[in-house]
Amino acid sequence: MKKTVAFSKNALNVFFHILTGCNLSCTHCYINPAQHGTAPLALDTVISWLKLFADKSRHANVIFLGGEPTLHPALSQSVKAARAMGYESITIDTNGYLFHNILSKVAPGEVDFFSFSLDGATRETNDRIRGRGSYDTCLKGIRNAGQKGFHTSLIYTVSRENLHEIHRMPELLAKLGLHRFFIQVIGIRGKSAAPESDRKCLQLLPEEWLGIIPEVADRVARLGITVTYPKVFLRPEEPFACAGIEAENYFLFPNGRVYRCPLCEDFPFHSHVIEKDRLVNTPKINEMDLFPLSIPEGCVMNKIIQPGNIEYTADGKPAYKIACCMLKEEIKSAAESS
Repeated sequence: MKKTVAFSKNALNVFFHILTGCNLSCTHCYINPAQHGTAPLALDTVISWLKLFADKSRHANVIFLGGEPTLHPALSQSVKAARAMGYESITIDTNGYLFHNILSKVAPGEVDFFSFSLDGATRETNDRIRGRGSYDTCLKGIRNAGQKGFHTSLIYTVSRENLHEIHRMPELLAKLGLHRFFIQVIGIRGKSAAPESDRKCLQLLPEEWLGIIPEVADRVARLGITVTYPKVFLRPEEPFACAGIEAENYFLFPNGRVYRCPLCEDFPFHSHVIEKDRLVNTPKINEMDLFPLSIPEGCVMNKIIQPGNIEYTADGKPAYKIACCMLKEEIKSAAESS
């Protein structure tokens, strides 16, 4: 069953970057160490920050991110602390190298999902984007996690460099025994925003996204795998909603910055900062002051930060709206729908 996933006012999601270091150097990496910090967080800081958000909501979810979070030697203790605090779901996003023997240090009852990043259906394409050897290592990591009883999902960030292979993903996903598939649209952040990047080469046209992604998602769902992908494009008459207003999503970085919109992360435009284990509002003007603005193009942050996503008709009107990047389409597998 396909549906657009509405923003939930009843849950709080913490996207927790516990470090920014990584063993890979992906061509589209969104991490910006100059803005996010370079030192891994100490375990006691991780626990204090987790408690800050656990105390804020009884329905909190946490996604541990990096860089590569399994490089953090205290990831397993962080997971156990989050579970003890009552986080409803705990996810680890990983490139599949699974450092510090993490699969043996946490149990399936402590981690809801290991979510693996793969950006090609073939070794050639993935390794060109993510680094030599990363394809085989990721597939091995997925298999090892599955054998140990963990639920696994896969993230595929679509760009012009790998669009030609996404139609080959359903077969690979089924072969690997994955439970969920996340299709992401490439953002102009971090390395993708660097001056030397050819933005038009990376990003897809609306007709490409709409003509290819939903069909691939349908094929994956028919295999019994739940699929989630961003809405991205809205028809001019469709209403726009901003997760910065409608939901509670917090993007935490090691230097204490807290964003409510991931599009803002290349800039010191964060709405909050953690100081002495308190969530403190930053002075105006910050991202929160712009979320309420209503414009014909839809997402105001997209209009400011990556306006190349928008096309206009001959009379100067937007040909479509850009949806909030947190607005998702979801096709549940039959097992999850029942």
